[in-house]
Parts: sequence; structure tokens; C-alpha cells
Amino acid sequence: MRKGLILVVGGVAVSLLFGGAVALCQAVPPAASSAAEAPKVANAASAVVAHAEHPLMPVIRWAERERPNIAAVKDYTATMQKQESINGSQQEGQVLLVKVRHAPFSVYLKFAYPASEAGKQAIFVKGQNDDKLVGHGVGIQRTFGTQKLEPTSYFAMLGNKYPITDMGILNLVDKLLEVGYKDSQFGECEVKYTEGVTVGKDAAARECTLIEVIHPVPRQNFIFNVARIYVDKELNMPIRYESYDWPRRAGEKPQVIEAYTYLNLKINVGLTDADFDYKNPAYNYPKGGSY
Repeated sequence: MRKGLILVVGGVAVSLLFGGAVALCQAVPPAASSAAEAPKVANAASAVVAHAEHPLMPVIRWAERERPNIAAVKDYTATMQKQESINGSQQEGQVLLVKVRHAPFSVYLKFAYPASEAGKQAIFVKGQNDDKLVGHGVGIQRTFGTQKLEPTSYFAMLGNKYPITDMGILNLVDKLLEVGYKDSQFGECEVKYTEGVTVGKDAAARECTLIEVIHPVPRQNFIFNVARIYVDKELNMPIRYESYDWPRRAGEKPQVIEAYTYLNLKINVGLTDADFDYKNPAYNYPKGGSY
């Protein structure tokens, strides 16, 4: 068996915000107090009623306006919580330490949970390492050394919905725009705004505006029943996304399709090339393998 066939190192990404391209939409405007107090996202929501526009348009305008500001962030670190359902199967939750740099696009991941994956690392730098993911496993997998994998290959994607190249908040906003543009051509959804929602606990707690998108009725092109986007009120960046499938039976709890949270987000921390170098002694990548 080839060494690369044993090691599983995966990409992680926060991706679709408003999936599905078909909808019948009826806006649910925020309360007057929310519209007055809300940050840039919800402020635009008052236009929904006045102009009878598609309820996703305020969110699209927010994303268009804030994308340059998010792209201007040079780098950031965070603790990422991840939960996904792949092919209808609920995956075990994961916690990862992440570093992201926008230019050149670079990602460093280190798994902290579950215990069976703790210590696994993966690095991707656009334009370096043949544009491949460089990672290693833990336990017996570590004995196979450092591995170089195509980001979308079977073993890099095993246990992940999205490749490492889709990682990060900027990619999340780009997906919001991509799918939002398509969705805004159709109807059948509701959009709600809630102020003062907290993401994280204790010192990591962040006040957010919650944007909730609801497709009440299953349709062929809908990919979720409910999607929730939590926008950090201070940073005006999405720090949590979650989506849920329709309940399979009446009264049954809906299954999580995907959920990603960026906790302890710190921006413009001055990451260097060493932070994305698998030869960095602090990372202690194993020798041997395909690298």
C-alpha cells in the first residue's frame, strides 16, 4: 500500500452561506429597534418592505460592501470548531487551530480534537509545494512521514466536505455572494435579523448580528431548511455559519448539514512565511514520506 493511501490529512473550509438556487421568498423585516441599532447588515433590511426587493438583497449589499475590508485583512489566527454531515452521515465534531494569510493565500491547520486526530497538521500555500497540501497524521500514520497531496484528492478530502483551498472567512463571503446572486433571482425564503446574539463563552464571547435564512418547504434545488450567519458586531465579519436539513419526520430535530465557528479570532497578527513552512521546527513535521 502506498504511504499516501494511509495518511488522512484534510482540508477544512467554511463555504456555502446561502445554498440552493430556487426559492419563493417572503421577507420578515426586523423590529424597528433592531433596524435602528443593527450594524451595516441589518440597517439595509428596512429597504425590503419599502421597495419590495428580494429579502437577500440587504445581505448581498453588505457582502459587496464589506468584502474589500475583509480582503484587506492581511492575516488572522483562530480556534475553529467544525461539524459536518457528509453524504447524510454526521461526522464527529472537530476543533482546529488555524492560521490564514491572504497574500499569498496560505493556510495552516493543527487538529486539537478529537483525541484520535490531535496533533495532525496540514499546510497549503498557493504557488508553493506544487500547490499541494503538505501534512502528516498521528499515531501509526505519523510513521509514514510528511505527505504531499492534491487538495481535492480522495485522501485529502476524506472526512471533509470542502478542500483546504476553500478555507477562511474571505472564501465564506465569496460563496455568500456567488450563491446569493443566484438565489436572489427566485423566491420562497424568509430572512430574519436578530441583534445581540453571543457566539462563544467567557473571554471568547463575541456579540453578533444573526442573519437567518429559511426555506420553509423542501424543493429540489434547496440545500438547507435553515441557515444562520453570525456577523461579529465589532469586526463586521461572519464568525459562525450553520445550516440544517429539513426534519425527516414531524417533530424530529433537524440534522446539522455543516457548522463552522471561528473563536478567539485575532486579525493582522503579523504571520510570516515561517508560519506556513512545514520545515518550521516548532511544527515538528516527521521526516520521510512523499516529501
